[in-house]
Amino acid sequence: MRRRKIAVAAGCCLSFLLGTLLNVLFIPGFDPHQQQPRRGVTPAFAGSPLYWPAEDRESQRLELARQIRERYEEVVRYQKHQAPAAAARRLVRPLERRLMDLAQQRTSSEQTLRLEKGKAPQAESRGGSYPEAKVDLALNPPLLGCRDIHNVTSLHYLGSGYTKAVYKVVLNRTLAVALKSVDFGGHDIENCVKQYAALEDCYRLASYKIVKEMILLQRLQHANILQLYGYCYQDSNDIPDTLTAITELGSPLEMIQLLQTSWEDRFRICLSLVRLLHYLAHSPLGSVTLLDFRPRQFVIVDGELKVTDLDDASIEESSCTSNRDCFIEFPARNFTLPCSVEGRCRNMNEKRNLYNAYRFFFTYLLPHSAPSSLRPLLDMIVNATGELHWGIDETVAQLEKVLHLYKSGTYLQNATWMPKAEYQQIPEAAIPDENYRCWPSYHHKGCLLSVFDVGEAIKVCENHSQCKAFVLTNQTTWTGRQLVFFKMGSNHIVPDPDKITYVKVTG
Repeated sequence: MRRRKIAVAAGCCLSFLLGTLLNVLFIPGFDPHQQQPRRGVTPAFAGSPLYWPAEDRESQRLELARQIRERYEEVVRYQKHQAPAAAARRLVRPLERRLMDLAQQRTSSEQTLRLEKGKAPQAESRGGSYPEAKVDLALNPPLLGCRDIHNVTSLHYLGSGYTKAVYKVVLNRTLAVALKSVDFGGHDIENCVKQYAALEDCYRLASYKIVKEMILLQRLQHANILQLYGYCYQDSNDIPDTLTAITELGSPLEMIQLLQTSWEDRFRICLSLVRLLHYLAHSPLGSVTLLDFRPRQFVIVDGELKVTDLDDASIEESSCTSNRDCFIEFPARNFTLPCSVEGRCRNMNEKRNLYNAYRFFFTYLLPHSAPSSLRPLLDMIVNATGELHWGIDETVAQLEKVLHLYKSGTYLQNATWMPKAEYQQIPEAAIPDENYRCWPSYHHKGCLLSVFDVGEAIKVCENHSQCKAFVLTNQTTWTGRQLVFFKMGSNHIVPDPDKITYVKVTG
């Protein structure tokens, strides 16, 4: 029994190490040519394709070829859509200039990958016509490629899903980016190889999902969609043209941590999301739905929410002959949408996105610890989206209204409130110590909150029993509100040209 346990443990460790090794070996740019060629994954179980009769193996080969062809044709459909004219005319941003400086001079063959006509290598030996591995993405500069990821530093594995593995690297010791490649230990490759025993073709099937995502990242130009910086096709061991996508790097969206942040930051996440969904509902490709809509599909870049995974996005609108065909099912709710005279379920993509935004984001992030005068409007937004009474146009308009009320200070208007105490203003002064903690706070060891003006700071101080003073800083939040330290005393005041201190003198 003990030997059996040791054998099982050793087998588990060996499987884990093999999956990790395959992922590292098959990322282009990481010294692939020095690795020994691998001759594919050979299933060792009796029911594997290697033990099937010849006619069954041929049937399975044709089925895999059909799936590859269908996925390739899906890529081509998305590729044929033109990018928005506004995106083509946009000005070069500072980061893009930085990418231009970083990217080395390339030949025209390196700038654009060409979609060659004819059969792929070995197509005739397979007995069928396979789509080409390389797809012409026609990316506008700046474009990063294989040369840029040959000598990366600070390689870190970030995570993986069914299809892709994601790594963080630093290029030229200055620019941190994300690299996405097919995960050889992932669900898609593992199941495909078990069924078809054809590693190269299984890789090609999975890689088209990355190509689709790259095309969408290029075609859909929006502030809340991750930027595509470039890509690299490169032979790796016995698989030609393995693909690595180079994208903007973001921080994973951690909902538990997000719940501990200020309402202002949580509202920003929700506002970013509805702006994204509004764009997707009216995109140049038509209405785009995110079929795999979960928090893990998003990242945070400089406080803004951005969608990072688009390989499961779709522009297909469901056809219908009656309302009964327009049924949307969620774990807790089901909805029936109207069938239009054109035979399409009206706004199904938009409504699917909106309800997912409600159940994954709005419910948890919008109402809690919001300013009391804004809660009725926020509750109305949550309830309306939860019942799908509103579309995305009305939802984004209402959230923009909340932003205006918050930034302008209109939500603070209350003619009856008067401060209970007087406060002495001390210019160019600060209180370095005498902190107390409050929640939520921008500082983990003190009470640092945002306010619209001094009047709101006084109101906050009077609502905190510990507060005896507060210090206005010269720092602001994304809405332009001023950050203020609230203090439990004023025994030690020091000069500081960038701050103003207010000390409670009565009350």
